Amino acid sequence: MITTLKELSDDRLVALYAEGDNTAFDAIIERHKNKLFSYIFHCVKNYDLANDIFQETFVKAIMTIKQGRYTEKGQFAAWLTRIAHNLIIDSFRQEKTENVQSADNDGVDLLNRKELSEATVEDHLITLQIHRDVRKLLLALPDSQRDVLLMRFYRNMSFKEIAERTQVSINTALGRMRYAILNLRRLAEKNHIVLSM
Repeated sequence: MITTLKELSDDRLVALYAEGDNTAFDAIIERHKNKLFSYIFHCVKNYDLANDIFQETFVKAIMTIKQGRYTEKGQFAAWLTRIAHNLIIDSFRQEKTENVQSADNDGVDLLNRKELSEATVEDHLITLQIHRDVRKLLLALPDSQRDVLLMRFYRNMSFKEIAERTQVSINTALGRMRYAILNLRRLAEKNHIVLSM
């Protein structure tokens, strides 16, 4: 089956994956991984960061395809590169904002920031409800998927760190994350829970 998958176009593989054939997506990863990783690494010049962005690119691609929002017919490689490019820009922005601002800098108003404003009671209640819903959904996931998701989103660990901690390959960690996200969405739909993820 893999030999025939290798001969299919990207669009056909995407369609097969959208219909539930996970081996089709594995074939897409295999086809584009070297060129995509080289592009990311060339931009960020850091192997671990490049690896994280590479993994996040495929997670975003997976979520878009599974939600039926993929529309880039005949342009899969360019679309994948655009996702990676946006994630690279985000990582540079994040790095920039993590630098501590000086209070002496006249151009920065340290006290006029949204995160320092008082949250309304309604915002607080909505946040509490979302947290309760997410906890309920997380408990329904298989242990291996829940662990990877918690490490990635709550402990901010890289996929390399997750792989080392769970003693699996990075590809296995990515696969578990992929299934965790898909299962979370399926469970949320089934239980009529709206998540802003």
